[in-house]
Amino acid sequence: MTDYSALITLLAERSVKRGQFTLASGKQSNFYIDARLTTMSPEGLSIIGRLALSALTESGWKVDAIGGLTLGADPIAYAISYASAASGHPLRAFTVRREVKAHGTGRLLEGPFREGDRVAVIEDVITTGGSALRAIEAVRSAKGFVVGVLALVDREEGGRQAIEKDGVTVLSLVTANQIIAALRG
Repeated sequence: MTDYSALITLLAERSVKRGQFTLASGKQSNFYIDARLTTMSPEGLSIIGRLALSALTESGWKVDAIGGLTLGADPIAYAISYASAASGHPLRAFTVRREVKAHGTGRLLEGPFREGDRVAVIEDVITTGGSALRAIEAVRSAKGFVVGVLALVDREEGGRQAIEKDGVTVLSLVTANQIIAALRG
């Protein structure tokens, strides 16, 4: 089994829930993808780190750092950063808070992000694109340059188009349809 098919199997077996759900976007759905059940597991971290690093390399994007809106993006960014440690170009991972910290440094971006960094924004599941767009705005406000968005799963519900309308290319490792097909298979 390839890493790619193993990832789809993990997501199908661990992360898909059937029923009636209200998504973060407010949309209703008869299935929910709780990617954290895969992204926070040892197997998921290992596979996602390798696959996502490979996708970033193949994209041709030259990035210094990776990160996105907490909590969904965090384990993915950390897995990629860890996988990149042995490469010739290690990537620094950072987190985008949902709101500015009220104490300490009062930062919205946490971790080793630096002004001028070229960034791939990370997303666990794209539905409407709202979380990724918030992260893009935070990076731009901190004087970083967003070169693209890398998503674990694209639900194919318009989020990719909303992000690309903002001038940012989107790559996804898998789609919701691929995961649902694996459930049937």
